[in-house]
Amino acid sequence: MAADPGAAAAPMDRAGEPVIPADRTGPERSEIAELEDRWRRAVADLDNFRKRYAREVSRERAAERALVAGAFLPVLDTIDLALEHADADPSSVIEGIRGIREQALTILANLGFARQDEAGVPFDPARHEVVGVVAPDDSGTPPGAVAEVVRPGYGTPDRQLRPAAVTVAQAPG
Repeated sequence: MAADPGAAAAPMDRAGEPVIPADRTGPERSEIAELEDRWRRAVADLDNFRKRYAREVSRERAAERALVAGAFLPVLDTIDLALEHADADPSSVIEGIRGIREQALTILANLGFARQDEAGVPFDPARHEVVGVVAPDDSGTPPGAVAEVVRPGYGTPDRQLRPAAVTVAQAPG
């Protein structure tokens, strides 16, 4: 079978660009030049789009970081206030710390990462991380349920910041 002369690779110049054959004249040559020009413009447009997208993503990330940091500023203000009153009655300092904790929990919940620390609920591998197995106790924790939350989790099953570390009640046997 003879090789098709039209199937040969197009000749390239020193820069690796295709060379329009000299035997192509008139309308064919101008059509090839027009298609090549359109191709180069499309490649340039794609490159510009990639650069613009990278800038927008960077800008959005910076804006989101600023939003989250701004949400925690009231917590820092409350900590500063508590430190100013460190010599006061210990019970008022404890109340201040509880207030700081509530502020932080509210911020996390508003960001979509509510605290998950329920005992007695069925074990869910999407929300819980087992750190131990215990025998069912007298509290009535059924087998396969969370007996104790060792470390609370934050988030929802489809968007976890951190799963809850739990012990699970196991059936005797």
